[in-house]
Amino acid sequence: MLETSLAPYLLWAKTRRPAAIDLAGSNLAACTLADLPGAAEAMAIAASNDLGYPPLVDAIAAHAGVSRDRVVTAQGCSGANFLAIAALVGAGDEVLLEQPGYDPLAGACRLMGARVVPLRRRVEDGFALSPEALASRLTARTRLVIITTPHNPSGVMTPASTVARLVEIADRAGAHVIVDEVYLDAANVANGTSVVSAATLEGPVVVTNSLTKSYGLAGLRCGWAIAPSATAERLRRTRDVVDNIGAVPAEALSALAFAHLPQLAERARSILAPNLARARAFLDAHPQLRTVEPPGASVMFPRLVGVEDAEPFVRHLLDTEQVAVAPGRFFDEPAHLRISLAGPRTTLDEGLTRAGRALQSFARL
Repeated sequence: MLETSLAPYLLWAKTRRPAAIDLAGSNLAACTLADLPGAAEAMAIAASNDLGYPPLVDAIAAHAGVSRDRVVTAQGCSGANFLAIAALVGAGDEVLLEQPGYDPLAGACRLMGARVVPLRRRVEDGFALSPEALASRLTARTRLVIITTPHNPSGVMTPASTVARLVEIADRAGAHVIVDEVYLDAANVANGTSVVSAATLEGPVVVTNSLTKSYGLAGLRCGWAIAPSATAERLRRTRDVVDNIGAVPAEALSALAFAHLPQLAERARSILAPNLARARAFLDAHPQLRTVEPPGASVMFPRLVGVEDAEPFVRHLLDTEQVAVAPGRFFDEPAHLRISLAGPRTTLDEGLTRAGRALQSFARL
């Protein structure tokens, strides 16, 4: 069944066995209504939102520092990615997609009839992207390049200068670049950094994001794309035949969320900063797991030393300790496993404590 899915990871994520401690997802711990003052008063059932709920479009534009004509709203970052892919590629086109990567991106390209060409992020290079490698893989059929930063699944950040170089190379070949930044705000608030969004770049770049991974508002399904105005219009016209418009109640609450973004960012920081410290201490204490750099985002992607496939350990962890993590095979790196650092501190602490026990018992098998 998994092998026939366009997005095997998502199918697994939706149908997998429940666990007492779930570290397999990547959403920030969910907000409650108490985290969004004024939610009841802001609720609306009907409003003009044919081109996106205007207060929400304005809020996203202000957040990204762009004009509102460059903003396209969508159903989560996944929805924004799909609109961009559907608008920019068709049958017979080629898409350069980072590997390891997030498989729904490949699934959307294949659904459009495009051929997916891997753009390797090699563990030996710290999962860094190489502009030279991109240039060598471009062909006359390449229409799109897709990257994530921070990288899903490793959490590695791509320097802004590298992203700019990738866009420049793609532009010369007549291709667009999608930069999925869904983890960027989480990394910035957790580390006290201010990495600038690729939305500030000139050229054929589409930047996607949402309120989900960084702010704990997955239920609102608030996503968006930032693109040059002409490209943004292509995405809007694509949305006409996908889901037409968003849900007014969700968009009204999303607009309210932007008004409270500093408080929501502080909430995220209070969750992620101690979780990152805990994860780094855990890795220091368990050299059986290695990462290319200390965790700096809301996920980490360690390699289990000495094995070609970490899935037997993933099953052992679930069977013996009731802790779920995501197998690396879903990201084209089977010796790795992805662990969420985005949940409540007590959940992560207990999960990593159990994972430490499982590493010891697995070594004795």
